[in-house]
Amino acid sequence: MSTEQLHLAGIDIEVVHKSIKNLHIGVYPPDGRVRVAAPPSMSSDAVRVAILTKLPWIEKRRRDFLQQPRENTRAYVSGETHWHLGRPLRLRVETVARGRPGIQVEGNDALRMRLRPDASFEDRERMVFKWYRDELRNRGRNALERWANALDVPQPEFGIKRMRTKWGSCNPDTGRVWLNLSLAKKPLQSIEYVALHEMAHFISRRHDDAFIAVLDRLMPSWRKVRSELNSSLLDAW
Repeated sequence: MSTEQLHLAGIDIEVVHKSIKNLHIGVYPPDGRVRVAAPPSMSSDAVRVAILTKLPWIEKRRRDFLQQPRENTRAYVSGETHWHLGRPLRLRVETVARGRPGIQVEGNDALRMRLRPDASFEDRERMVFKWYRDELRNRGRNALERWANALDVPQPEFGIKRMRTKWGSCNPDTGRVWLNLSLAKKPLQSIEYVALHEMAHFISRRHDDAFIAVLDRLMPSWRKVRSELNSSLLDAW
């Protein structure tokens, strides 16, 4: 695999030559980064022509991302809105001298955070990140295990990390799947879709007909779910 950088029409573009059949152009949130995956046999001139052909689409996608509303900088104080499984929750911070600090959802629209009186910004941030991680770990593991059983493939090793350009990734050789921590903010159907997407790569490493057939069979609405997920912010911390 080799990588080169292009600058076309005022846009910096990363081109990765890898073992695939067809060229793929991706525009990624939050700032419209452009990445192109191309077959090793495809010349630089041919890649340039392909990019220029898709330039109107690329520019529109970049504008769409740049115009998306951004979440305000977090202070982790009462009154902030934090997203959880596709729902906005209003944060209520309480200081407690006794009892165990923690976070929990209350009702349909509230998120309660209990803190020590001397808790710092870093303490609050760590608590929120740990809560999101725990929420995604439970749901992500269940989804991956369910799809692994449906596909009759081994249960994967599973991890969570923050990623700027992907909702998930997998390595069939090591049997490991990663999910993006930001998925904890998205609807459950989004978590199910990303889990299925990654597990389908244990059937086919490429996004080929065999891969698409898995998604069509197990989640007929996957295109709609993917569209809604990709129209939202990927990394909105």
